[in-house]
Amino acid sequence: MPDFQTLLIYIIPLLFAITLHEAAHGWVASKLGDHTARMMGRVTLNPVKHIDPIGTLAIPLLLLISSSGFIFGWAKPVPINFNALRSGKSGMIWVALAGPGANLFMAVCWLFIMILSIKMNISVLIEMGRVGILVNCVLAVFNLLPIPPLDGSRVISALLPNQLAYQYNQLEQYGLFILLGLMFIGGFNYLVLPVVEVLLTWFQYALVLLG
Repeated sequence: MPDFQTLLIYIIPLLFAITLHEAAHGWVASKLGDHTARMMGRVTLNPVKHIDPIGTLAIPLLLLISSSGFIFGWAKPVPINFNALRSGKSGMIWVALAGPGANLFMAVCWLFIMILSIKMNISVLIEMGRVGILVNCVLAVFNLLPIPPLDGSRVISALLPNQLAYQYNQLEQYGLFILLGLMFIGGFNYLVLPVVEVLLTWFQYALVLLG
């Protein structure tokens, strides 16, 4: 069982990562004409507005306690009315990519926090920065998987003809079971972690160059 400090080192970056991810979806949607999320108070950095008891708390905590070596989670999906977007299907793509893009931005922010912490020799923030980069890279890549309702599936759906997109989106009702199945058979080790390792290598180079 991790101690309290270790839990905070993991939970704080994860909460920020999930919160910014969802807020980014709503913010971009609002800029493109759909104000649903803004009207429901979801374009906010207040994590309470985005927390899903299972995806934000239970699953990440279970993975952390079990020392699985892989931690991910999700928040309550931000409501998006794609029909209200001014730019149609291209707007859907931008809204979908906003979440993973926000995670990569947050990873860069944690990189600079880590650099400052190294200079100031603040070990807790150094470790939190390392976790923040890892968590955000994992969430960015994970959410780009083409499995409904993940963001990658929204991009695929926008690129497909309407009839095929409708059929493809029907997989959403099985999405959670597909993801849990992949997790338990180790599918993420082949689909997510190789890309994450490439990103982490880039961040390591950046740390050496900027540090």
